[in-house]
Amino acid sequence: MTTPPRFSRRDFLNQNAMGIGAVALAWLLKQDQLLASPKKAPKQQEHFDLSPREPHFTPRAKAMISLFQHGGPSHMDLTDPKPELSKYDGTDYQGDIHYSFANAASKKLMGTQWKFSKHGECGTELSELLPHTAEIVDDICLIRSMHTGANGHEVSIRYFHGGIPGVLGRPHYASWLLYALGAETQELPAYMVLTDPGGHPVDGVHNWSNGFMPPLFQGTVLRPKEPRILNLDAPPHLRGTPQRQNLDFLQELNRRYASRFPGESDLDARIASYELAARMQTAAREALDISQETKATQELYGLDKPETREYGTRCLIARRLVERGVRFVQLFLNGQPWDNHSNLKTALPAVCKRTDQPSAALVKDLKQRGMLDEVLVHWGGEIGRLPVTQNQGSPEKNGRDHNGQGFSIWMAGGGIRPGMAFGATDEFGHKAVENVVTPNDYQATLLHLFGLDWKELVYLHNGQEQIVTAGRNARVVEEILA
Repeated sequence: MTTPPRFSRRDFLNQNAMGIGAVALAWLLKQDQLLASPKKAPKQQEHFDLSPREPHFTPRAKAMISLFQHGGPSHMDLTDPKPELSKYDGTDYQGDIHYSFANAASKKLMGTQWKFSKHGECGTELSELLPHTAEIVDDICLIRSMHTGANGHEVSIRYFHGGIPGVLGRPHYASWLLYALGAETQELPAYMVLTDPGGHPVDGVHNWSNGFMPPLFQGTVLRPKEPRILNLDAPPHLRGTPQRQNLDFLQELNRRYASRFPGESDLDARIASYELAARMQTAAREALDISQETKATQELYGLDKPETREYGTRCLIARRLVERGVRFVQLFLNGQPWDNHSNLKTALPAVCKRTDQPSAALVKDLKQRGMLDEVLVHWGGEIGRLPVTQNQGSPEKNGRDHNGQGFSIWMAGGGIRPGMAFGATDEFGHKAVENVVTPNDYQATLLHLFGLDWKELVYLHNGQEQIVTAGRNARVVEEILA
């Protein structure tokens, strides 16, 4: 006679999620023990959940949406006009350059092919490739002096997200936000990632890693295509009374488990989380239902156009998520579409056409709903491009190599000063030379906007105090604060 297999509470959860959904269940199961506490609290083992916690001081921002542009947008062609670069087009650059691809290296300066014009009351100059961003220049702060000091993609991505250039195993700064502040809603994951249908970005899942923090603080990934959460509904024959009976059975298994392991202080909270999953079942379905939006709103994001429909849909979902209490949402593109080593003439306009309208629409939509004051929006990549030609054999096929010495990003809302351009690169756009901003400065500034002193936000890992930045040389960029 065959002995029937043991059936544990874990088996039951794996096999009978009953419409909770893989995303919701995974997030709830991450609620484990933390071995850390803020610096001003006693450093001892404690049990945390994602209940809201008080910041160090009054915050300006309550949520953030990051539109990360993998590959390195070409700032001298988009956001940072360089008339001297165009004037000396085709001549040799006299400075030192570090190339990532020496086989196609060149010292020939390459001026932009696109026209720049002043826009808005602030008069910020932008390229003709960004007509929709031009409409929001009075709402954004354009930082033209970003600097990572490294030309590689992964090394700079990890610097932006994890605080130290090139180092794996560091938490994303969003993980630090959750660790410090908890969640504003218990019906949706507090940190959500919207990936591209074409695949993951460069550096894959490391882009939303919890690092040395518990999985509770990892980004929760939505599927890039419908249905964005699988198995959100129970099968028809299991809805209603059967589902209730199964949940009651699960609760009984939990009680038995608790009696076997008395003294587990976080067990009651974990048991309660399964009831919470039923609420998430409804909340997630409603949050992702963009059919509730007006035709005007959908057209604002470009959902009526094939080239902007996909990215516009994700930008709209991001707004709906923060509107419902999600603290941090980050959007990624597949691979690195801004990495224009070749065919700059056609590749750059294509990715601009795909992302420009939805990105600007997000800011417009937040503003008209009265949300922009408390929602911080970030747009930008990990590096920029060099001012010289990367020779691909003919002018039509030429591109630009990597450049981490100087490039642009923009931010809006959440306490950021609007309608300004900050910092500068040199006359050719190669190096940041005025009001240099590093990823650590960026992290310190956004934490400040959330009411957090980055120097006092400490996590104890293997007996050592960890902070979000690479060191204590970061600064809050006060000049860009409203």
